[in-house]
Amino acid sequence: MSITTDHSRATLAGDHSHGVLPDSSRADRPTSFDPNTFAVPTGREENWRFSPVRDLKSLFALEGGQGHLEWATSELPEGVTLTEVSQPDAEARSVRAPGDRASAVAVALSAGAIALTVAPGIQVEEPITVTLTGTGADVRGHLLFEVGEGADVTIVVERRGTAVYSEFVSIDLADAAKANIVLLQQWDEDAIHVGEVVARLGRDSHLRGTVVTLGGKVVRLNTSAAFAGEGGTVDLFGLYFADSGQHQEHQLFVDHAVPKCTSRVTYKGALAGATARTVWIGDVLIRAEAEGTDTYELNRNLVLTDGARADSVPNLEIETGQIEGAGHASATGRFDDEQMFYLRSRGISEEQARKLVVRGFFADLIQEIGVPAVEAGLMREIDLELEHVEEELADV
Repeated sequence: MSITTDHSRATLAGDHSHGVLPDSSRADRPTSFDPNTFAVPTGREENWRFSPVRDLKSLFALEGGQGHLEWATSELPEGVTLTEVSQPDAEARSVRAPGDRASAVAVALSAGAIALTVAPGIQVEEPITVTLTGTGADVRGHLLFEVGEGADVTIVVERRGTAVYSEFVSIDLADAAKANIVLLQQWDEDAIHVGEVVARLGRDSHLRGTVVTLGGKVVRLNTSAAFAGEGGTVDLFGLYFADSGQHQEHQLFVDHAVPKCTSRVTYKGALAGATARTVWIGDVLIRAEAEGTDTYELNRNLVLTDGARADSVPNLEIETGQIEGAGHASATGRFDDEQMFYLRSRGISEEQARKLVVRGFFADLIQEIGVPAVEAGLMREIDLELEHVEEELADV
């Protein structure tokens, strides 16, 4: 059985919305650096209703959690700096304030931020790699990525080890800047990670943002992108694979507040195991002044075993009819028995057939990352995930 929604990308004649929007608008949610602006979540709030808040209680508290993950970076080229920033400066340099209690607490307890800054006009040829490793502590983080006017950079952030970790990540692209930012969640199986990633795009800038979530007991990432100048483009990609005992949640918000900008969102996930759980929520807002907008969001989920559950909620809110196009599609389905039969009839084993189908499901998305070493590594990681699937099926 599969569940599919598909709304074509058509030029719309008037105000329009798709999806369930309990708030008057996604943009109406408060933002603040003061954690007390936000009540402690109970799980009944719209932006927390899918989350296992009982596992996240320490991340809402204003005590404990001091310290940071262990840092390591590849060699930084000329024009790229990594510096520690005081908390007042970090708040001033963030593109906006946090939008929930966990990220506001992360800023309050981080006592400053780490800033990776790319000078204007710098063209960085090789990817910059930042590795963050947890050692079991309860920690918080505040990260700033700042890309100067006309600069071009690829940044890969790897998160490994274990921790109870919350963070606030600010990405600031100046006019005509280009950034390819890849966030890899490859935690140990007991890690808990809640993060908010906010991006601001200047005129004619281009952000490619990829989120890959494979590890961790609970991972919840809330990503938003807002256009500050005409001609901007944002491409957001996501890949996730949840096993039994894992909760992986990805919320997105693209805010079209200026004319003639383009956004594409493509997330794909696979689930295996009786208690595997994924959540994807995609919100796109086209404001009244954002004429000439072109946007589309897509989510696909592949359920490999009984018991796994995927929630997919695309929302599209349009306040002007003067757009190039807008639409969304969502589908959640079980492993295709017809594909399996076709491959088995040609002498391919069931295990190998399953691997081929899942590899094909993710292949086009992995190729969008644009970092060959990361792409090859992810294929190996997916093969390892599939080995776990085979072990679970063998025990049934």
